[in-house]
Amino acid sequence: MPPSKIKMTPERTGKLTRVLNKRQSTLTVVMENINDPHNISAVMRTCDAVGIQDIYILNTKIPRHKKFGSKSSSSAAKWLTVHQFTNTKECFDELRKNYQHIYATHLASGAISLFEIDFTQSTALVFGNEHEGVSEEITRLVDGNFIIPQVGIIQSLNVSVACAVSIYEAFRQKKNAGHYNNPSLSQQRMNELMQQWGVEEI
Repeated sequence: MPPSKIKMTPERTGKLTRVLNKRQSTLTVVMENINDPHNISAVMRTCDAVGIQDIYILNTKIPRHKKFGSKSSSSAAKWLTVHQFTNTKECFDELRKNYQHIYATHLASGAISLFEIDFTQSTALVFGNEHEGVSEEITRLVDGNFIIPQVGIIQSLNVSVACAVSIYEAFRQKKNAGHYNNPSLSQQRMNELMQQWGVEEI
C-alpha cells in the first residue's frame, strides 16, 4: 500500500526523485522459500539501500507470505516492487525477460566466487531457504552458482547477511562503473512509482 498519509512536501518529493534516479533496473534479488518473514524484510531494507527496485519472492514449499516483519524492514516493502510467485517456471520466465544472467548461492562443483561475477551486466541473484538452500530445480535453471568467500570455521551466513554482502559487492561494481550517475529506470516507470508513492508526477 502506498504511503498516502505522508504529506508530500517539495522537500520530500525531491528526496523521492533523487532516490528513483539511483534505482537500478539491471539488478534484482530472488528469495526462494524463505521461512522467516524478518529475513525477507531485512533483505528488502538492504535492497532499498543499494537502489534495487524490483525483488522476487518464490514460494513453492511454504504458504505465500501475507506480510513482512515491519521492525526489520522499517517499512522498506512499501518502497519496493515485490513480485510474488508460487510457480518456479513462471518466475524464471519473468526473470529471463528482464535479466541477462541468473546466479544462485549454492556450494557446488564449478561454483564461482562472488567477486568473479560481473555486476555491470544485468544480473539476478537467487537466495534459498534458510535450512536447505536453493532447490535442485533452481540449480538446473540458473546460469551458474556462486559462493561468498569465507575463512572462518563456520562456513555459512544468515540468508539476509549473505544477500547484503552480495548486493553490496554489486553496488561497489556498479558505482565504479558509473551506473548510479544517470537514471536506470525509464521516465514512465519513475512516474508510475511516484504516483504509487503518493506524488502526482516527477
